[in-house]
Amino acid sequence: MTEAILLVGGKGTRLRPLTVHTPKPMIPAAGVPFLAHQLGRARAAGVEHIVLATSYLAEVFEPYFGDGSSLGLRLEYVTEHEPLGTGGAIRNVASRLDSGPDDPVLIFNGDILTGLDIGALVATHASSGADVSLHLTRVDDPRAFGLVPTDDDGRVTAFLEKPQTPEEIVTDQINAGAYVFRRSVIDSIPTGRPVSVERETFPGLLESGAHLQGMVDSTYWLDLGTPQAFVRGSADLVLGVAPSPAIPGRCGDRLILPTATVAPDAKLTAGTVIGAGAVIAEGAHISGSAILSNAVIGPGAIITDSLVGAGARVGARTTLTNTVIGDGATVGPDNELRAGARVWCDTTLPPASIRFSSDE
Repeated sequence: MTEAILLVGGKGTRLRPLTVHTPKPMIPAAGVPFLAHQLGRARAAGVEHIVLATSYLAEVFEPYFGDGSSLGLRLEYVTEHEPLGTGGAIRNVASRLDSGPDDPVLIFNGDILTGLDIGALVATHASSGADVSLHLTRVDDPRAFGLVPTDDDGRVTAFLEKPQTPEEIVTDQINAGAYVFRRSVIDSIPTGRPVSVERETFPGLLESGAHLQGMVDSTYWLDLGTPQAFVRGSADLVLGVAPSPAIPGRCGDRLILPTATVAPDAKLTAGTVIGAGAVIAEGAHISGSAILSNAVIGPGAIITDSLVGAGARVGARTTLTNTVIGDGATVGPDNELRAGARVWCDTTLPPASIRFSSDE
């Protein structure tokens, strides 16, 4: 298995304002675009050729990654001009694959951070003779996910919608968003219209008697679809909890990129990353957060589990908890933002204009 398709076309609406100017896979996580972590892990698993299925802000991918040679990869880019769904996007790039009809092709989503053993998934696919093999993971609360039960041999028996009652929770296994397809299965997906692999392709294959194999791998797995999850994923990469060969430095409590300036008494903890050119003033406390390139954090600011966008400014003594500040925004001194607050790109909040507690 040397080929892969990476689905990176989504608009990332749940991540706004992070995705106003930047497609989700290009948002920095642990100092580099999230996509760099996925490409690095695929390369480490032996993948040589990756086709990126792009759509939203498609023009930003190739200037950054080029032909992939610097990563030891051959990258190609296919832009989807009308939304085609996951299955449609896979079929749309099939002509760029070199694989023969029975060869395996790795497919993965551009918003999943995972410690999946890719080699083990490929080996499972080969040994089982499956048409499609799916990475499954177990979750404590499966109510928010579609369920994928398997038999004693790991063969998928059904694809179930999100359970509405306790009786409908027949397994804690869910689709984790990475697959190995037999190439001929990709070619069988209809062209020219939207297709969902989750709702149409997989159930249809199962109904037709195809062999779908599940491999449960419950190592690290996180869907980075929300700002809170993205911040957590970045911190976990810095801490070394989530594995990646693409982290630009040593794992630890903090990661400071070259050209960033951090005051000697500033405290950076819990997987905080400080982007290139960012400035952290004296007395600032930053925990489990991502401060993107050229952002400025004022004296005594306290930032926890938050993301501050590129070129944004956070004033003195301002407190951010579980908050996202968009690119180029300014939050004046003595503000207090909490509970999932999102400040849009280029917005300006005057000093002491928002608080979540009294001023006593």
